[in-house]
Amino acid sequence: MEAQQTQGLLETQPLHETDEETVTDIDFTSIISEEEKEELKIELAKLEDEISTLRQVLAAKEKHLAEIKQKLGINLMNELKQNFSKSWHDVQTTSAYKKTHETLSHAGQKATAAISNVGTAISKKFGDMRNSPTFKSFEEKVETTITSLKTKVGGTSHSGGSFEEVLSSTAHASTQGSITGTPLPENDEEELQC
Repeated sequence: MEAQQTQGLLETQPLHETDEETVTDIDFTSIISEEEKEELKIELAKLEDEISTLRQVLAAKEKHLAEIKQKLGINLMNELKQNFSKSWHDVQTTSAYKKTHETLSHAGQKATAAISNVGTAISKKFGDMRNSPTFKSFEEKVETTITSLKTKVGGTSHSGGSFEEVLSSTAHASTQGSITGTPLPENDEEELQC
């Protein structure tokens, strides 16, 4: 059935090299009249003249532009900055940029809120933990141990001091001990237990 369709207006077979040579050998000047040839030659000459004139005008305008820029102190770097600023402004005014900026801003706000909530939860948990009976018991044992240590090292005992005061005074005492080179007792009778 396809063999019958090749007889239409367009042939479906590709051109061969001999066909291409035939097409390039056709002389189109014999198709148009002498009068049309003269008109086309005149039009061609006019177009070439116009193009030449436009090139000269463009060159003159580019020279004038360079002179004005030089007088204004505009150099290549300033032009690049201006072009970049204008391009950046153009990008910022696009709907895609605005939508992306809005989405990222919203995501940032959500992330900030989430981090804040986590921080609040952790702070609350530490507060609850510090008020728990287990932590109170641990705190009492640490205070007792520190008081005992201070007594053995030769420091003064602060009875009824807060946990922070005891830690601070112990840190101070241990710093003084390490500075003066006073060794801590090492025999088994003086070993501390919690």
